[in-house]
Amino acid sequence: MRPKLTPIVERLPPVFPFVGPETFERQSGIPIRARLGANESGFGPSPKVIKAIRADASAVWKYCDPSNYELKAAIAAFLGLKPENIAIGEGIDGLQHLICRLFLNPGDKVLTSLGGYPAFNYHVDGCGAVLLKVPYAGPHEDLGGLLDSVRRNRPRIVYLCNPDNPMGTWWPAADIVSFIESVPEDIMIVLDEAYGETAPRGTMPPVDLLRSNLFRTRTFSKVYGLAGIRCGYAIADAETVGYLERIRNHYGVNRLAQVAGLAALADQDWLKQVVGWNAAARDRIHAIAANNGLKSIPSGANFVAIDAGRDGAFALRVLKALSARGVFIRKPSAPGLDHHIRVSTGPDPELDIFAEALPKALADATA
Repeated sequence: MRPKLTPIVERLPPVFPFVGPETFERQSGIPIRARLGANESGFGPSPKVIKAIRADASAVWKYCDPSNYELKAAIAAFLGLKPENIAIGEGIDGLQHLICRLFLNPGDKVLTSLGGYPAFNYHVDGCGAVLLKVPYAGPHEDLGGLLDSVRRNRPRIVYLCNPDNPMGTWWPAADIVSFIESVPEDIMIVLDEAYGETAPRGTMPPVDLLRSNLFRTRTFSKVYGLAGIRCGYAIADAETVGYLERIRNHYGVNRLAQVAGLAALADQDWLKQVVGWNAAARDRIHAIAANNGLKSIPSGANFVAIDAGRDGAFALRVLKALSARGVFIRKPSAPGLDHHIRVSTGPDPELDIFAEALPKALADATA
Protein backbone atom coordinates (compact mmCIF):
# COMPACT_ATOMS: atom_id res chain seq x y z
CA MET A 1 0.00 0.00 0.00
CA ARG A 2 1.30 3.46 -0.89
CA PRO A 3 0.45 6.92 0.46
CA LYS A 4 -2.58 8.49 -1.16
CA LEU A 5 -1.92 10.58 -4.23
CA THR A 6 -3.23 14.10 -4.57
CA PRO A 7 -6.66 14.31 -6.24
CA ILE A 8 -5.09 16.18 -9.17
CA VAL A 9 -2.57 13.44 -9.88
CA GLU A 10 -5.13 10.67 -9.42
CA ARG A 11 -7.29 12.22 -12.15
CA LEU A 12 -4.48 12.66 -14.68
CA PRO A 13 -4.38 10.13 -17.53
CA PRO A 14 -1.07 8.29 -18.16
CA VAL A 15 -0.09 10.35 -21.18
CA PHE A 16 2.95 12.33 -22.34
CA PRO A 17 2.97 15.39 -24.60
CA PHE A 18 5.47 13.86 -27.03
CA VAL A 19 6.60 10.47 -28.24
CA GLY A 20 10.26 10.77 -29.12
CA PRO A 21 12.10 9.10 -31.96
CA GLU A 22 13.97 6.98 -29.43
CA THR A 23 10.66 5.49 -28.26
CA PHE A 24 9.68 4.79 -31.86
CA GLU A 25 12.97 3.02 -32.53
CA ARG A 26 12.63 0.86 -29.39
CA GLN A 27 9.05 -0.11 -30.15
CA SER A 28 9.37 -0.65 -33.91
CA GLY A 29 12.95 -1.76 -34.36
CA ILE A 30 13.19 0.66 -37.30
CA PRO A 31 16.21 3.00 -37.12
CA ILE A 32 15.54 6.69 -37.70
CA ARG A 33 17.31 7.81 -40.88
CA ALA A 34 15.87 11.34 -41.04
CA ARG A 35 15.10 13.06 -37.72
CA LEU A 36 12.66 15.71 -38.90
CA GLY A 37 9.96 15.70 -36.24
CA ALA A 38 11.04 17.52 -33.09
CA ASN A 39 11.98 20.98 -34.45
CA GLU A 40 15.57 20.52 -33.36
CA SER A 41 18.42 22.06 -35.32
CA GLY A 42 20.03 19.31 -37.36
CA PHE A 43 22.69 21.87 -38.25
CA GLY A 44 24.04 21.54 -34.72
CA PRO A 45 25.49 24.06 -32.29
CA SER A 46 28.34 26.44 -32.95
CA PRO A 47 31.78 24.76 -32.97
CA LYS A 48 32.68 27.32 -30.32
CA VAL A 49 29.95 25.86 -28.09
CA ILE A 50 31.38 22.37 -28.47
CA LYS A 51 34.82 23.72 -27.63
CA ALA A 52 33.48 25.47 -24.50
CA ILE A 53 31.68 22.32 -23.32
CA ARG A 54 34.82 20.23 -23.81
CA ALA A 55 36.92 22.78 -21.93
CA ASP A 56 34.58 22.67 -18.93
CA ALA A 57 33.73 18.96 -19.01
CA SER A 58 36.27 18.03 -16.35
CA ALA A 59 34.64 20.51 -13.94
CA VAL A 60 31.27 18.75 -13.86
CA TRP A 61 32.08 17.58 -10.34
CA LYS A 62 31.19 21.14 -9.31
CA TYR A 63 27.63 22.32 -8.90
CA CYS A 64 26.47 24.95 -11.33
CA ASP A 65 26.09 28.56 -10.22
CA PRO A 66 22.58 28.42 -8.72
CA SER A 67 22.02 32.11 -9.50
CA ASN A 68 22.83 31.68 -13.23
CA TYR A 69 24.62 35.01 -12.81
CA GLU A 70 26.84 35.06 -15.89
CA LEU A 71 24.19 33.72 -18.25
CA LYS A 72 21.55 36.14 -16.97
CA ALA A 73 23.96 39.05 -17.32
CA ALA A 74 24.97 38.02 -20.84
CA ILE A 75 21.37 37.62 -22.04
CA ALA A 76 20.39 40.94 -20.46
CA ALA A 77 23.31 42.74 -22.11
CA PHE A 78 22.54 41.12 -25.46
CA LEU A 79 18.91 42.26 -25.26
CA GLY A 80 19.57 45.66 -23.72
CA LEU A 81 17.69 44.78 -20.53
CA LYS A 82 18.62 44.39 -16.87
CA PRO A 83 19.50 40.99 -15.36
CA GLU A 84 16.51 41.26 -13.06
CA ASN A 85 14.28 41.09 -16.15
CA ILE A 86 15.64 37.64 -17.06
CA ALA A 87 14.72 34.24 -15.61
CA ILE A 88 16.67 31.11 -16.59
CA GLY A 89 15.04 27.69 -16.80
CA GLU A 90 15.30 24.17 -18.16
CA GLY A 91 14.09 25.17 -21.60
CA ILE A 92 10.76 26.85 -22.26
CA ASP A 93 8.93 23.80 -20.88
CA GLY A 94 10.62 24.22 -17.50
CA LEU A 95 9.73 27.91 -17.42
CA GLN A 96 6.10 27.24 -18.38
CA HIS A 97 5.86 24.76 -15.52
CA LEU A 98 7.01 27.45 -13.10
CA ILE A 99 4.65 30.06 -14.53
CA CYS A 100 1.73 27.68 -14.06
CA ARG A 101 2.81 27.06 -10.47
CA LEU A 102 2.93 30.81 -9.84
CA PHE A 103 -0.58 31.60 -10.99
CA LEU A 104 -2.80 28.51 -11.06
CA ASN A 105 -5.00 26.97 -8.40
CA PRO A 106 -7.12 23.87 -9.01
CA GLY A 107 -10.15 24.82 -11.07
CA ASP A 108 -8.68 28.04 -12.48
CA LYS A 109 -9.27 28.70 -16.17
CA VAL A 110 -6.47 28.84 -18.73
CA LEU A 111 -6.92 29.86 -22.34
CA THR A 112 -4.99 28.50 -25.31
CA SER A 113 -5.58 27.54 -28.94
CA LEU A 114 -7.10 24.20 -29.93
CA GLY A 115 -4.14 22.30 -31.32
CA GLY A 116 -1.48 24.63 -29.88
CA TYR A 117 1.75 23.56 -28.18
CA PRO A 118 0.79 20.51 -26.06
CA ALA A 119 3.52 20.74 -23.39
CA PHE A 120 1.93 23.94 -22.05
CA ASN A 121 -1.37 22.08 -21.65
CA TYR A 122 0.48 19.31 -19.80
CA HIS A 123 1.70 21.77 -17.16
CA VAL A 124 -1.76 23.33 -16.84
CA ASP A 125 -3.30 19.89 -16.29
CA GLY A 126 -0.68 19.18 -13.62
CA CYS A 127 -1.94 22.16 -11.64
CA GLY A 128 -5.55 20.97 -11.81
CA ALA A 129 -6.60 23.98 -13.88
CA VAL A 130 -9.22 23.94 -16.63
CA LEU A 131 -8.15 24.42 -20.25
CA LEU A 132 -10.30 26.51 -22.56
CA LYS A 133 -9.42 26.28 -26.25
CA VAL A 134 -10.16 28.56 -29.19
CA PRO A 135 -9.99 26.96 -32.67
CA TYR A 136 -7.48 28.27 -35.18
CA ALA A 137 -8.67 30.66 -37.90
CA GLY A 138 -7.36 28.75 -40.89
CA PRO A 139 -3.66 28.09 -40.19
CA HIS A 140 -3.35 31.01 -37.74
CA GLU A 141 -4.04 31.26 -34.05
CA ASP A 142 -7.17 33.39 -33.77
CA LEU A 143 -6.20 36.57 -31.91
CA GLY A 144 -9.71 37.98 -32.06
CA GLY A 145 -11.23 34.71 -30.86
CA LEU A 146 -8.75 34.51 -28.00
CA LEU A 147 -9.58 38.07 -26.93
CA ASP A 148 -13.30 37.36 -27.07
CA SER A 149 -12.76 34.33 -24.83
CA VAL A 150 -10.58 36.38 -22.47
CA ARG A 151 -13.42 38.86 -22.01
CA ARG A 152 -16.08 36.16 -21.57
CA ASN A 153 -14.18 33.69 -19.39
CA ARG A 154 -11.62 35.79 -17.49
CA PRO A 155 -8.92 33.09 -17.40
CA ARG A 156 -5.90 33.32 -15.13
CA ILE A 157 -3.50 32.74 -18.04
CA VAL A 158 -3.74 33.12 -21.81
CA TYR A 159 -1.10 31.39 -23.94
CA LEU A 160 0.03 32.46 -27.41
CA CYS A 161 2.90 31.18 -29.56
CA ASN A 162 4.36 33.49 -32.25
CA PRO A 163 5.55 32.13 -34.67
CA ASP A 164 3.13 29.36 -34.01
CA ASN A 165 3.76 25.69 -33.29
CA PRO A 166 2.50 23.48 -34.99
CA MET A 167 1.63 25.54 -38.08
CA GLY A 168 4.59 27.93 -38.37
CA THR A 169 2.37 30.94 -39.08
CA TRP A 170 3.00 34.30 -37.45
CA TRP A 171 1.39 37.60 -36.59
CA PRO A 172 3.21 40.94 -37.09
CA ALA A 173 4.53 42.65 -33.98
CA ALA A 174 1.87 45.36 -34.15
CA ASP A 175 -0.89 42.75 -33.88
CA ILE A 176 0.82 41.04 -30.95
CA VAL A 177 1.30 44.35 -29.13
CA SER A 178 -2.36 45.22 -29.71
CA PHE A 179 -3.34 41.81 -28.31
CA ILE A 180 -1.17 42.30 -25.22
CA GLU A 181 -2.58 45.77 -24.60
CA SER A 182 -6.14 44.43 -24.90
CA VAL A 183 -5.74 41.75 -22.23
CA PRO A 184 -6.74 42.95 -18.72
CA GLU A 185 -3.85 43.46 -16.33
CA ASP A 186 -5.01 40.74 -13.93
CA ILE A 187 -4.63 38.03 -16.61
CA MET A 188 -1.13 36.66 -17.24
CA ILE A 189 -0.04 36.45 -20.89
CA VAL A 190 2.48 33.75 -21.80
CA LEU A 191 4.00 34.69 -25.15
CA ASP A 192 6.04 31.77 -26.46
CA GLU A 193 8.79 33.08 -28.76
CA ALA A 194 10.69 29.81 -29.27
CA TYR A 195 10.97 30.53 -33.01
CA GLY A 196 11.75 34.22 -32.78
CA GLU A 197 15.17 33.95 -34.40
CA THR A 198 13.72 32.40 -37.56
CA ALA A 199 10.73 34.75 -37.78
CA PRO A 200 10.43 37.35 -40.53
CA ARG A 201 11.59 40.86 -39.69
CA GLY A 202 8.83 42.78 -37.90
CA THR A 203 7.40 39.74 -36.09
CA MET A 204 8.88 40.28 -32.63
CA PRO A 205 7.53 43.08 -30.41
CA PRO A 206 10.11 45.47 -28.89
CA VAL A 207 12.15 43.58 -26.34
CA ASP A 208 11.59 46.30 -23.73
CA LEU A 209 7.83 45.69 -23.78
CA LEU A 210 7.66 44.84 -20.07
CA ARG A 211 4.32 44.49 -18.31
CA SER A 212 3.41 42.99 -14.97
CA ASN A 213 1.14 40.48 -16.77
CA LEU A 214 3.52 39.36 -19.53
CA PHE A 215 6.01 36.50 -19.67
CA ARG A 216 7.96 36.09 -22.93
CA THR A 217 9.74 32.74 -23.18
CA ARG A 218 12.72 31.98 -25.44
CA THR A 219 15.10 29.07 -25.89
CA PHE A 220 18.53 27.84 -26.94
CA SER A 221 16.90 24.65 -28.25
CA LYS A 222 16.08 25.75 -31.80
CA VAL A 223 18.52 27.63 -34.07
CA TYR A 224 21.19 27.68 -31.35
CA GLY A 225 21.21 23.87 -31.64
CA LEU A 226 21.07 23.03 -27.92
CA ALA A 227 17.79 21.12 -27.58
CA GLY A 228 19.46 18.31 -25.65
CA ILE A 229 21.00 20.55 -23.04
CA ARG A 230 17.75 22.17 -21.79
CA CYS A 231 18.34 25.88 -21.41
CA GLY A 232 15.89 28.71 -21.98
CA TYR A 233 14.97 32.07 -20.56
CA ALA A 234 11.98 34.26 -19.84
CA ILE A 235 11.68 38.03 -20.11
CA ALA A 236 9.41 39.80 -17.63
CA ASP A 237 9.23 42.75 -15.27
CA ALA A 238 11.60 42.51 -12.31
CA GLU A 239 8.95 41.92 -9.65
CA THR A 240 7.41 39.02 -11.56
CA VAL A 241 10.82 37.46 -12.20
CA GLY A 242 11.48 37.78 -8.47
CA TYR A 243 8.45 35.64 -7.65
CA LEU A 244 9.55 33.00 -10.16
CA GLU A 245 12.99 32.94 -8.52
CA ARG A 246 11.32 31.87 -5.27
CA ILE A 247 10.07 28.56 -6.66
CA ARG A 248 12.49 27.55 -9.42
CA ASN A 249 14.89 24.61 -9.14
CA HIS A 250 18.05 26.56 -8.42
CA TYR A 251 20.32 23.78 -9.65
CA GLY A 252 18.05 22.84 -12.56
CA VAL A 253 20.09 24.51 -15.33
CA ASN A 254 23.27 22.49 -15.07
CA ARG A 255 26.83 23.74 -15.32
CA LEU A 256 27.41 22.67 -18.94
CA ALA A 257 24.06 24.17 -19.98
CA GLN A 258 25.18 27.53 -18.58
CA VAL A 259 28.54 27.23 -20.33
CA ALA A 260 26.85 26.27 -23.61
CA GLY A 261 24.32 29.09 -23.39
CA LEU A 262 27.04 31.66 -22.87
CA ALA A 263 29.09 30.39 -25.80
CA ALA A 264 26.07 30.12 -28.08
CA LEU A 265 24.92 33.65 -27.36
CA ALA A 266 28.42 34.97 -28.03
CA ASP A 267 28.61 33.41 -31.51
CA GLN A 268 26.02 35.40 -33.43
CA ASP A 269 27.86 34.75 -36.70
CA TRP A 270 26.98 31.07 -36.35
CA LEU A 271 23.39 31.96 -35.54
CA LYS A 272 23.09 34.03 -38.72
CA GLN A 273 24.52 31.17 -40.75
CA VAL A 274 22.05 28.69 -39.28
CA VAL A 275 19.15 31.08 -39.89
CA GLY A 276 20.18 31.13 -43.56
CA TRP A 277 20.44 27.35 -43.73
CA ASN A 278 17.06 27.07 -42.05
CA ALA A 279 15.44 29.37 -44.62
CA ALA A 280 16.95 27.34 -47.46
CA ALA A 281 15.71 24.11 -45.90
CA ARG A 282 12.20 25.56 -45.54
CA ASP A 283 12.25 26.47 -49.23
CA ARG A 284 13.31 22.94 -50.08
CA ILE A 285 10.51 21.39 -48.00
CA HIS A 286 8.01 23.65 -49.77
CA ALA A 287 9.44 22.45 -53.10
CA ILE A 288 9.26 18.77 -52.09
CA ALA A 289 5.63 19.24 -51.14
CA ALA A 290 4.83 20.96 -54.44
CA ASN A 291 6.61 18.23 -56.40
CA ASN A 292 4.19 15.77 -54.83
CA GLY A 293 1.12 17.88 -55.61
CA LEU A 294 0.75 19.09 -52.02
CA LYS A 295 0.28 22.58 -50.61
CA SER A 296 2.36 23.85 -47.71
CA ILE A 297 1.94 26.70 -45.24
CA PRO A 298 4.38 29.66 -45.28
CA SER A 299 6.47 29.28 -42.12
CA GLY A 300 8.37 31.61 -39.83
CA ALA A 301 9.71 28.70 -37.79
CA ASN A 302 12.17 25.84 -38.31
CA PHE A 303 9.57 23.51 -39.78
CA VAL A 304 6.91 23.48 -42.47
CA ALA A 305 3.31 22.28 -42.20
CA ILE A 306 2.21 20.40 -45.33
CA ASP A 307 -1.42 19.78 -46.22
CA ALA A 308 -1.58 16.04 -46.96
CA GLY A 309 -4.52 16.71 -49.25
CA ARG A 310 -7.25 14.75 -47.53
CA ASP A 311 -8.44 14.30 -43.94
CA GLY A 312 -6.67 13.67 -40.67
CA ALA A 313 -6.86 9.90 -41.00
CA PHE A 314 -5.07 10.08 -44.34
CA ALA A 315 -2.37 12.38 -42.92
CA LEU A 316 -1.83 9.90 -40.09
CA ARG A 317 -1.37 7.10 -42.61
CA VAL A 318 1.21 9.23 -44.41
CA LEU A 319 3.05 9.82 -41.13
CA LYS A 320 3.08 6.09 -40.34
CA ALA A 321 4.27 5.23 -43.84
CA LEU A 322 7.13 7.70 -43.47
CA SER A 323 7.98 6.27 -40.04
CA ALA A 324 8.16 2.80 -41.56
CA ARG A 325 10.87 4.19 -43.84
CA GLY A 326 12.82 5.69 -40.96
CA VAL A 327 11.60 9.26 -41.46
CA PHE A 328 10.53 10.77 -38.14
CA ILE A 329 8.01 13.62 -38.42
CA ARG A 330 5.00 14.76 -36.41
CA LYS A 331 1.55 16.11 -37.20
CA PRO A 332 -1.11 18.28 -35.57
CA SER A 333 -3.95 16.33 -34.01
CA ALA A 334 -6.67 18.95 -33.54
CA PRO A 335 -9.64 19.14 -35.92
CA GLY A 336 -9.02 21.74 -38.61
CA LEU A 337 -5.25 21.18 -38.45
CA ASP A 338 -4.96 17.40 -38.44
CA HIS A 339 -4.89 17.01 -42.23
CA HIS A 340 -1.36 18.42 -42.14
CA ILE A 341 1.99 16.81 -41.47
CA ARG A 342 4.83 18.83 -39.96
CA VAL A 343 8.40 18.51 -41.21
CA SER A 344 11.36 20.08 -39.40
CA THR A 345 14.17 21.70 -41.33
CA GLY A 346 17.48 19.88 -41.51
CA PRO A 347 20.60 19.26 -43.58
CA ASP A 348 20.27 18.22 -47.21
CA PRO A 349 21.10 14.53 -46.63
CA GLU A 350 18.09 14.17 -44.33
CA LEU A 351 15.85 16.14 -46.67
CA ASP A 352 17.06 13.86 -49.50
CA ILE A 353 15.71 10.90 -47.53
CA PHE A 354 12.40 12.69 -46.96
CA ALA A 355 12.12 13.63 -50.64
CA GLU A 356 12.68 10.01 -51.65
CA ALA A 357 10.27 8.61 -49.06
CA LEU A 358 7.32 11.02 -49.40
CA PRO A 359 5.90 9.84 -52.74
CA LYS A 360 6.09 6.23 -51.55
CA ALA A 361 4.38 7.12 -48.28
CA LEU A 362 1.62 8.94 -50.14
CA ALA A 363 1.11 5.91 -52.37
CA ASP A 364 0.98 3.60 -49.32
CA ALA A 365 -1.53 5.89 -47.58
CA THR A 366 -3.73 5.95 -50.70
CA ALA A 367 -3.73 2.16 -51.21
